[in-house]
Amino acid sequence: MTNDFQREITRRRTLAIISHPDAGKTTLTEKLLLYSGAIRSAGNVMVGKHKATVSDWMAIEQQRGISVSSSAARVEYDDYILNILDTPGHQDFSEDTYRTLMAVDCAIMLLDAGKGVQEQTIKLFKVCRDRGIPIITFINKMDRPALDPFELLDNVEKVLNITAVPMTWPVGDGQDFRGVYERQDKLFHFFERTTGGMFKAPMRLADIHDEHIRASLGEKAHAKLIEDLEMVEVVLPHFSQDDFFAERITPVFFGSAITNFGVENFLQSLIDLAPVPQGMNASTGVIAPDSDFFSGFMYKMQANMNKSHRDRIAFFRVVSGKFERGMTAKHFRSGKEVKLNYPFQIFGQDREIIDEAFPGDVIGLSNPGVFRVGDVLSTGTDFTIPQFPRFAPEIYAKVIPKNGSFSKSFRKGVEQLGEEGVVQIFGDMHGSPIPLIAAVGELQLQVFQSRMESEYNEIITLERLPFTRTRWLGGDVMPASSTLTYALDEQGRKVVLFRSDWEMNYHLEQNKGLVLLEKPPEEVQA
Repeated sequence: MTNDFQREITRRRTLAIISHPDAGKTTLTEKLLLYSGAIRSAGNVMVGKHKATVSDWMAIEQQRGISVSSSAARVEYDDYILNILDTPGHQDFSEDTYRTLMAVDCAIMLLDAGKGVQEQTIKLFKVCRDRGIPIITFINKMDRPALDPFELLDNVEKVLNITAVPMTWPVGDGQDFRGVYERQDKLFHFFERTTGGMFKAPMRLADIHDEHIRASLGEKAHAKLIEDLEMVEVVLPHFSQDDFFAERITPVFFGSAITNFGVENFLQSLIDLAPVPQGMNASTGVIAPDSDFFSGFMYKMQANMNKSHRDRIAFFRVVSGKFERGMTAKHFRSGKEVKLNYPFQIFGQDREIIDEAFPGDVIGLSNPGVFRVGDVLSTGTDFTIPQFPRFAPEIYAKVIPKNGSFSKSFRKGVEQLGEEGVVQIFGDMHGSPIPLIAAVGELQLQVFQSRMESEYNEIITLERLPFTRTRWLGGDVMPASSTLTYALDEQGRKVVLFRSDWEMNYHLEQNKGLVLLEKPPEEVQA
């Protein structure tokens, strides 16, 4: 490969942001885009008061101030290309988040300074750990009442079992928040509450005991900073890039995304800390970014991102080689060659045609109904990649069109929203046209119903069903009961629906040799 190709690889970073709901994830995403110059003004998530955000582009997201879909933005900053992937904050859409984490090389873990590590953060951290993704921590909302910084670091270490190394250090919190000190560069960034959330230019601290610093911070705050920094240097470990990549430590930054404070220097640090594009584990071994063939995979499907287009987009992570518009690659699942004429650079719901892309880039490909999540495209030899996670749903409903007509738009909406993973779609074994949808959480059904109406002009009724467990059949033995409900998943595999664990265990006891699986058989084997 040429030096120019190697340079294109090394100047790319592919990141996802993970957090518990309401920690400020979408706001941080917007501010990172703002400081990269990608947008002129950031829309904070405050329903009814601010403009819509770039990353929360769906109508239901803008109405409720929540993230229920993953989005992507590819931006240039200081001669680097950042692929920033925002993820759903709501736990009902964890499967979408898990898939997105398959496509990144590093994650930003966002914590609320007043709450520390929360339930959803723990789950997402585990996914990152399982995937070997190094994590950078941003502790947000320092302009509000917060836990003591030592308590926050201790919380990260005890709950997540990873050493937290502060790269910046806060002085005060809430109304007494004065700013953050950069340990490496010995800079103090002063926080000043003004309209628009501006703050003073950073002050270089050649001597932390300088009288000017003491006067600017005030006697009490200055003394606390001196005391804290002495303890930090003695008690806490120093940052090591090797330990970071090995997931033994997480570098920690403090700030306030909603006021823009600490975000710009955090963005600059991301460039230095985040790894360059990594290889992909495949059945043939690790595929390196500088391999002499093009390859990549789909991690997400999305319909109707832009109402003027009304098309389906496959989010595609380039793993190796150079992507060029109009190239032909093999679609391994179908065994067919596909011509890639319409590649998009994605920015929220907007897109523009691009001519080339490199390892680490996330691009959009028009999906004519051929692509699925987990599909691979390559110009090299055939290979497979690990299965993407699939969660067993616990909420079920029949979807009935209000006008009684199973129209083309109705069928299209059900198919496309199921393809995205908004809900899981099951078919009737006896050929009934009434689809059965299933979800992990209640919000998924609400989003499905809302999007059927707003995007497909179909008002629907959801007839709730009593089932709480789905199991795939892992063998030839069928439960000998006429009272059980069977269905077919989107690939035609038989599943059994149970009302409770008790009912499921009863049939396991009554039917010798019956094998019930929480995942489709091939995922269990993988």
